[in-house]
Amino acid sequence: MAIGVWISLITYFALMIGIGVYSAKRSTSNSEEYMLGGRQLPPAVAALSAGASDMSGWLLLGLPGALYLSGLVEAWIGIGLFIGAFINWIVVAPRLREQTERYDNALTVPQFLANRFPTRATALRTVSAIIIVVFFAVYTASGLVAGGKLFHSAFGELINFGGISDYSIGVWLTLGIVLAYTVMGGFLAVSLTDFVQGCIMMLALVIMPAVVLFGEGGGGFTQASETLASVDPNFLSLFQGLTLIGFISTVAWGLGYFGQPHIIVRFMAIRSVKDVPTARNIGMGWMAISLAGAVALGVFGRAYVERNGLVLDDAETLFIVLSNLLFHPLVTGFLYAALLAAVMSTISSQLLVASSSLTEDFYRLFLNKKADDKTLVLVGRICVLAVGIIAAIIAGDPNSQVLGLVSNAWAGFGAAFGPLIILSLTWNRMSGTGALAGLVTGAATVMIWIALGWNSSFFGLPGIYEIVPGFILSWIAIVVVSKATATDTEFRPIT
Repeated sequence: MAIGVWISLITYFALMIGIGVYSAKRSTSNSEEYMLGGRQLPPAVAALSAGASDMSGWLLLGLPGALYLSGLVEAWIGIGLFIGAFINWIVVAPRLREQTERYDNALTVPQFLANRFPTRATALRTVSAIIIVVFFAVYTASGLVAGGKLFHSAFGELINFGGISDYSIGVWLTLGIVLAYTVMGGFLAVSLTDFVQGCIMMLALVIMPAVVLFGEGGGGFTQASETLASVDPNFLSLFQGLTLIGFISTVAWGLGYFGQPHIIVRFMAIRSVKDVPTARNIGMGWMAISLAGAVALGVFGRAYVERNGLVLDDAETLFIVLSNLLFHPLVTGFLYAALLAAVMSTISSQLLVASSSLTEDFYRLFLNKKADDKTLVLVGRICVLAVGIIAAIIAGDPNSQVLGLVSNAWAGFGAAFGPLIILSLTWNRMSGTGALAGLVTGAATVMIWIALGWNSSFFGLPGIYEIVPGFILSWIAIVVVSKATATDTEFRPIT
């Protein structure tokens, strides 16, 4: 592997560790600073942190891979995500920022729910924390799989220590760097690294499709279209082969935004409610450019591969293969860093949210109610390490599909927390018992749906994405149970 690649990667790693060291000196003196950065994130940092923690390795691996295999019809996933993210900024962001501080300065989503519904506080915090830790272990594993695939595809057998595979080394090295700056700097480190990583990701998704399309061997729009037509006449159709169930399942990805703890926690940390519109505009602009770049990479990357007679064993490695093939080693290293940025930004956010729930909603609630800030920060760091190690073990299978792991975890959070967050912020008569019913119903529906294989095949029909029934049934459970139990002691009203 060329020295230029290593120079770029080492520079990137050093920058991330440097941000961790800086943040450790700035914002780890108490639990609010370690878990929420003192609620002082500027709009641009909050926006790109929310975006980068959302768009994990699936943006550069999973989504282009799906488009590479199936054509432009897979772009509906991105369209659904964009719509969902925009509504999330409008409906959830300002309300969550204001209400989490007003309801006893809640530092985690479970803590906010407990403060909003005090009669079911312990149950809500416990069940929420369990769901967060379980699904984040899977979600974090998807990012580590992406890191492992990068090292396997890019470095091959050049990296081998004591018979350990290059894939495993990639998984543990990715985790190690993330743990270093997350454990040191907490939420501020995660948010600042997310901002830098978001800029790197967006730049890479502008450069790569442009070179693939207009560089040597690309041929431009006309030749790319002709090549794709020879592969499949409907490759560039948004609607060909799209069934109603398929449309609902792809667009329904957007429903997941309302319940992703690692995303909505950015809303809790933004400097003020007045900063939300600015953050929204920055975040949605970044998302539009990044999603368009990922779609273009998948579509025109397929044309490039076909025109140049390349062999691609795994469609999800398209970004990695083209990075190595088309660019100078220094640029290739930068593009690899962009992929690691996508992976690390999400992993760090997920680890910190899972750690915060374990610290605030288990340790402080059940084991040490009088813990001081120094102890809570220490416990939080230990929990980051523990969840990271569990995720790395789950990621041990090199045949795992990034998009598949992400879709399961995304659906779990979206169904369990999505209706719960929306209604808790907007409906005054929602009860604590209703909140608990919706939380359990959403999570259970997703897990049962996956276990029965109904996301792949539903009684002879195409499978339905598990977030659809989970979200609907969770919403119904909240409304029905709340109407049956909404006494004045069941909640603290929205004022």
